[in-house]
Amino acid sequence: MARGNDKSNASKTKLSGGRGTTAPKRAQPSDNTGLPLALQQKCLDVFRNALKPQDQSTAIVQEVKGHLYNRDFAKAFGTAEYLNVYAARWSPSRALGYMQILSDISKDLFPDQDGKISKITDERQNFRICCVGGGAGAELVATAGWISRNADALPFQRVESTFVDIAAWNSVVSDLFRASTTPPELSKYASAAAREANTALLEQGSYKIDFQQLDALAIEDKECHELFSKADMVTLMFTLNELYTTSIPKTQKLLARLTTELRSGSYLLVVDSPGSYSAVSVNGAEKKYPMQWLLDYTLIGTGQKGKDDDRPKWQKLVSDDSRWFRLPQGLQYPIELENMRYQIHLYKRLDDTG
Repeated sequence: MARGNDKSNASKTKLSGGRGTTAPKRAQPSDNTGLPLALQQKCLDVFRNALKPQDQSTAIVQEVKGHLYNRDFAKAFGTAEYLNVYAARWSPSRALGYMQILSDISKDLFPDQDGKISKITDERQNFRICCVGGGAGAELVATAGWISRNADALPFQRVESTFVDIAAWNSVVSDLFRASTTPPELSKYASAAAREANTALLEQGSYKIDFQQLDALAIEDKECHELFSKADMVTLMFTLNELYTTSIPKTQKLLARLTTELRSGSYLLVVDSPGSYSAVSVNGAEKKYPMQWLLDYTLIGTGQKGKDDDRPKWQKLVSDDSRWFRLPQGLQYPIELENMRYQIHLYKRLDDTG
């Protein structure tokens, strides 16, 4: 994450093998009913092959848990070993949840007149995603799985993802991308059938990534323009509330800069823990407000309107205060993973010219 991680509102599931301007729609329930089990297993295998969770020291795992419990994120994400432990333990289940979310919102991102995913054209463009706080690898593997499942249906040729995070996730991102686009290493005794079936989660040419180690609340104007001006979607996955906790004014400024930089037709996807609140002073009085209220205030309420411009800048397409992603039976991973409860909000940037 950009500045930490909130592990509340999760329930554990033991896996086999040891492991706007218009009223928004309510997002469809996604208790993991549409993702093929084989695809989900392949995503978990990416983490297992890249990060080797079965080989991690129990003592190191407990150190990371302690730092997270104390909300000492500088220490929790302060070493390469800690980052590897975190990504191996908490990113896999989130990757499956994020992949479900991307599947759920695909018809909102690429609608045609019938509300279905847009048909492929001969001149498909790349789809650019900027994942703020996305260094731990969940967004990377989720996107790879999403592309793999919908390769013939999505209306673009390639996804280009940029992951922005304050911690040094370079190695984790590189290892997970390599494991996503390279067939797993097989034993020299593997059968011919096993070798023939041994394929990567995703072909390399359909996915391109970049990682930038930056503080989301201290990005310079030039960097902000380079990151967001060409993005088709910006994601804040279990990141926004941590940013609000760090600094509400700086976070509001970041959202305002997103409004300025993102072009019309682009999207902002926010996923976070349900029931997240932050204290803020509005009109001279301090009060705790839900994260969703602060977000709406900035994007579609009075907080986003200029003195001489009353036109709305964002349309809320999807909003749900509480949803579950539950891991299905039959998945295998070396350690216990967790179900994911979350709130989701999807916004579309409108044309300033009306």
